[in-house]
Amino acid sequence: MYSALTEEQLAIQDMARTFAENEIAPHARRWEAEGTLPRDLLLRAGELGLAGIYVSEEHGGSDLSRLDATLIFEALSHACPSVAAFISIHNMCAWMIDCHGSDELRARWLPTMCTYETVAAYCLTEPGSGSDAAALRTRARAHDGGWRLQGTKAFISGGGYADLYLTMCRTGGAGADGISALLVEAGSEGLSFGAPEKKMGWRSQPTAQVQLDDCAVPGSQLLGTEGHGFRYAMAGLDGGRLNIAACSLGAAQSALARSIAHVKDREAFGDPLARLQSVQFKLADMETSQQAARTFLRTAARMLDERAPDAGRFCAMAKRFVTDACFEVANEALQLHGGYGYLEDYGIEKIVRDIRVHQILEGTNEIMRLIVARGLLSEARA
Repeated sequence: MYSALTEEQLAIQDMARTFAENEIAPHARRWEAEGTLPRDLLLRAGELGLAGIYVSEEHGGSDLSRLDATLIFEALSHACPSVAAFISIHNMCAWMIDCHGSDELRARWLPTMCTYETVAAYCLTEPGSGSDAAALRTRARAHDGGWRLQGTKAFISGGGYADLYLTMCRTGGAGADGISALLVEAGSEGLSFGAPEKKMGWRSQPTAQVQLDDCAVPGSQLLGTEGHGFRYAMAGLDGGRLNIAACSLGAAQSALARSIAHVKDREAFGDPLARLQSVQFKLADMETSQQAARTFLRTAARMLDERAPDAGRFCAMAKRFVTDACFEVANEALQLHGGYGYLEDYGIEKIVRDIRVHQILEGTNEIMRLIVARGLLSEARA
């Protein structure tokens, strides 16, 4: 399908695809069994500029666009959406520090974040506040020129593994305006972690609760302005939603490619499955869904790059549409494989497990519908 990508963007995509094929794909199943990612993989990603994708060059980043990032994460997810999503979360944290951090914070953290010597985790969700993130209860009280944090964060990718935890906490009153963002360094007094979560998918990502028990954080670790943490978090999620959609897209494209190979090889009633019109129609529908999703995703990414007034709404629409469509493609791929699709050796069941969570995280797809609907109703009132 026609795509107005530049030669540079095609080169970026090819670089990410080569890295995925050589460094991720051969090991993805082993990392899933082990429940963690090797640090040397992340360091190699950092060498290619994949740890500071949209951080400014001044601080060691690649200074690429949101569209460029979707190309990277789609390519990485051909090999493993779990690994790709983990890298995406780190990049969201790096971007937030670059955009909102003081000169001191940027100088301290970004150089090593951009090489992946420092791994960052994003801490917003809590046991009692998922979709209603503005109701978070983790509190930070001023203490001796710094902060003391009390609370628990849930479902944190990199919990117990990361070196830095970008943490949303309540420094003021109720509601979004009472939330600030603090950088909590691994090893801080009062910082601990729950047991590793046992998950349906994303098993190569270490995931755990982050527990803050009167956790001491220096005052200099406040990100940006006190009370602006929630708006920083939501701005970060616009790009994060595009990346998660891209991760779904790459994984589903891999599932489709595996399905095409399977139906050409597998016979039923004396003929390859590919000769059956019902199978041909299914493949055509799957490819059409993929191309529609890709077009929508890249449109939303361009809008975010151009800072269009309604970019946030389009990011929400793209996240909802792409993750739903791609999960359906992956699920149909499993069906086309029959019993083989249920076996680990064929790789389809892992894709289905890994991308199912994409319809939940970075804001559930139900919340995406609310964002879109509220935007439409607001325009109607105007």
